[in-house]
Amino acid sequence: MRETLTNQIRRLRFDNGEMTQQALANKVGVTRQTIIAIEQGNYTPSLTLAMKLARAFNKTVEEVFQLG
Repeated sequence: MRETLTNQIRRLRFDNGEMTQQALANKVGVTRQTIIAIEQGNYTPSLTLAMKLARAFNKTVEEVFQLG
């Protein structure tokens, strides 16, 4: 059985002043397309990127990403 990585990025963007995908991408150093793919579950970020995303929202990696 394969586990799936889900995330709270869309909700966290909304909770942080409705941050745009582009603003988040700029903050963590990736393209908007990468943020879209991660939000949709079509791309699993590297550990470094996952940590940058968590830091962007002042959250832990586990608060942003869930393995289930």
